[in-house]
Amino acid sequence: MAVRRVVPNIQSEAVQESREFYGLLGFEEVMNHGWIVTLASPSSPAAQVSVMAGDKTAPVTPDMSVEVDDVDAAYAVMRDSGAEIIHPLQDEEWGVRRFFVRDPSGRVVNVLGHRCGLSRTSVNALVMATR
Repeated sequence: MAVRRVVPNIQSEAVQESREFYGLLGFEEVMNHGWIVTLASPSSPAAQVSVMAGDKTAPVTPDMSVEVDDVDAAYAVMRDSGAEIIHPLQDEEWGVRRFFVRDPSGRVVNVLGHRCGLSRTSVNALVMATR
């Protein structure tokens, strides 16, 4: 299992204002689902930050997201370790498969993988088309 990217998630009711603030640092919007906006550096696309009002399908807002190449394997490792699973492994309508787990310091981690055959760009286009 390999980590593809790690993204801090900032919970905020001021999503638009936060997008503008991080834009001053050079971040550009790469995903906008209404309830979550992800911003990335054009020169280093893996450098990202997400701002969200709240999670669409989970009971809590995660503190960070970790994209892995095999989310099912990550889930099995976490479950077998006895870690607290906060949100079950499931496919989401925006093209990811994910679960939430609590780390030893109490932070909630969104562990995700993009479903086969769907790039981040095509996932974003699908979501925007269904809004």
